[in-house]
Amino acid sequence: MSKLNPNYEASKWRKIERFVNGEEISDNPNLSKHEEEIREASQEDKERNEQFEATITDLEDRIQKERKRSIEALYRKYEKWPQTKGIKIFTHIYRILAVLFCVCIISVLLMTVSYLPTFGDASNPNNNEVPKRYIEKGIEETGAINFVAGMILDYRAFDTLGESHVLFIAACCVLILLRIDHSKNGKKPTEKAEAEEDDRKFEPKNDKILQKIASLLIPPIIIYGIYVVLNGHLSPGGGFSGGAIIGAGLILYLNAFGYEKIEKFFTYKTYQRITVGALLFYACAKSYSFYTGANHLESGIPKGIPGNILSSGLILPLNVAVGLVVACTMYGFYTLFRKGGM
Repeated sequence: MSKLNPNYEASKWRKIERFVNGEEISDNPNLSKHEEEIREASQEDKERNEQFEATITDLEDRIQKERKRSIEALYRKYEKWPQTKGIKIFTHIYRILAVLFCVCIISVLLMTVSYLPTFGDASNPNNNEVPKRYIEKGIEETGAINFVAGMILDYRAFDTLGESHVLFIAACCVLILLRIDHSKNGKKPTEKAEAEEDDRKFEPKNDKILQKIASLLIPPIIIYGIYVVLNGHLSPGGGFSGGAIIGAGLILYLNAFGYEKIEKFFTYKTYQRITVGALLFYACAKSYSFYTGANHLESGIPKGIPGNILSSGLILPLNVAVGLVVACTMYGFYTLFRKGGM
């Protein structure tokens, strides 16, 4: 049996064998041993790293599970707190704040009243200056025979502007709360279909007596409302009362003939355009008056001849604007409460 050549690794045959097998050729015979040691060491390091990563992953899982358990325990502890202790604490705080708020308001009002002049005193400015100015210079400064209209739409026009906007804001709030909108795909929602079905049942389309009486009454009602609006600066009346009469005429027409006929001339877009246009005109007109009056400038708006229909400066068109807002608001409220839309 032949012996193993100790220099076999350095022999030419071994180099040829390594070349054929694709191994690296080196003159150092101990290189392969070092490579094996390195491979073994790297394998051990790899196993150690894998064990370390597994340990870290296990620790993270435990930490997450422990955190989840603590969160669930905290949630179970405070889950019913708002319905039990929370609502009691909120109720006590709400009552205390409500009492404090009422006490503050009452204190401010009483303090204000204490500084007011004595009622009925002859030297009271409210008893001489303001009414005296209205009576003596009301026609000259406003051109309105009706002192009430001159006071509301000229001297105190800013308050009337606020009142008109209050009506508009109230109508917007009712629209937001009660209006039934169409769905995104254009189809009517169930609530809208049910409301229209109920409305068709209760609409008196075949009530000939109501329709005949309405045909006789509606034109005089609306004409009378227009008369009250246009003569507000000449006689008792104005935008608020005349607009209420016109709104009542529209409601009567709706009850007698139904939505299909009234929507031929009064729709939701009509309501929007009339209301917004009237309020914008009122705001722009009075802003111009406020600016010229505060700077002692001539407004350039003629007062006309007191007693004529075309007189009193801006009071006549302002009455028209207020009447339109009031009429549209009355009709809008009625339609929203009846069917949820116009």
